[in-house]
Amino acid sequence: MGGTVAADGVTARGLGLRGPRGWAFRAVSFEAGPGSLITIEGPSGSGRTCLLLALTGRMKPTEGTATVAGTELPRRMAAVRRVSALAHVPGVTDLDPALTVAEHLSERALLQRRFGDSLRALLRPRQEGRAARRERIESALTAAGLDLESLPKGARTAVRDLERAEALRLSLALALIARPRVLGVDDTDLKLSDTERAAIWELLRSIAASGTTVLAVCSEAPDGTVRVSTAGTAEEADTGTDTEGTEGTDETDDDTETEYDTESETESDENGTDGKEAADALAQAGRA
Repeated sequence: MGGTVAADGVTARGLGLRGPRGWAFRAVSFEAGPGSLITIEGPSGSGRTCLLLALTGRMKPTEGTATVAGTELPRRMAAVRRVSALAHVPGVTDLDPALTVAEHLSERALLQRRFGDSLRALLRPRQEGRAARRERIESALTAAGLDLESLPKGARTAVRDLERAEALRLSLALALIARPRVLGVDDTDLKLSDTERAAIWELLRSIAASGTTVLAVCSEAPDGTVRVSTAGTAEEADTGTDTEGTEGTDETDDDTETEYDTESETESDENGTDGKEAADALAQAGRA
C-alpha cells in the first residue's frame, strides 16, 4: 500500500505478534499518511484486536517495526500511548452500564485533566477548569455525532439504556476528549444495521478528515480506506510460510508483553463485541 508517511501517519514493516498459543498476526506491512482512515479487516479471531493494540502502543510486537505519529514501535510504546486513544475495545475501555452518559463524560474529562493535560492546565482556577472541561466534552460529543437531547433521558440516560450505535458514539466521544492524534476503534461494524454502519463509517471519515488518523477494526472494510488484512496471516506463519512483506524469522520470543494506559482508557461499550477477539488478544499476550 502506498502513501506519504508524515508526522501523524502510520506505517508498519513486517509486524508480528506471537503469544503462548502461536501467532496472533504476522507479516503486516502498510503505509498511511496523516488523517487516514485505516481499516483492519478480517474475521473474528484473526488477530485484528491484537494488531490494533500493537499499533496504539498497548501490546508489544514480537517482530517487525512500526511508526505511529512519528514515533517508533516497539521502542517507544509509552510515547505512542500518549498520542493515541482507544474506543469500543472490550476488556480495555468498557462502559459501566450503571453509570449515566453525563457521569462517564465527567469522569473522563476529570481523568484527562488530572493525568493527560499539562501542569499549567492542572493549576487553572477552578471556574476556568470547569469551563475548559465543558468545552472539551461538547467538542468531543460534536465530533462523535452524539446528541444528548436525542437520548431517552438526555445526559442522565444510563448506558444500559443506550442503543448499540449510541453506545459506540459515546465510546468515541470519551476517547476524543483526550484529543488524540491517533484513534483506535474496535469492532466498528459489529451488529449494526446497514444504515447505522454507513453512518458510523461516515463519522469516522469526518474524524479522519479533521486530522486524526483513525484505525478501525471491522469484518468488511468500505471502499476508500487504507485496508490492512489479518485474515490468514497467523495460519501461514504457523505453517512456516512467509507472506509478502515479511522479512521474517522463525526464532521469536513466545512471551509477549501487554501494556495498557489505564489513565486514558476506562470506558467502552460492553455489548459492542462478541468478546471472542478480546479474549484472544489478552490470551495471545499471555495476560488472559
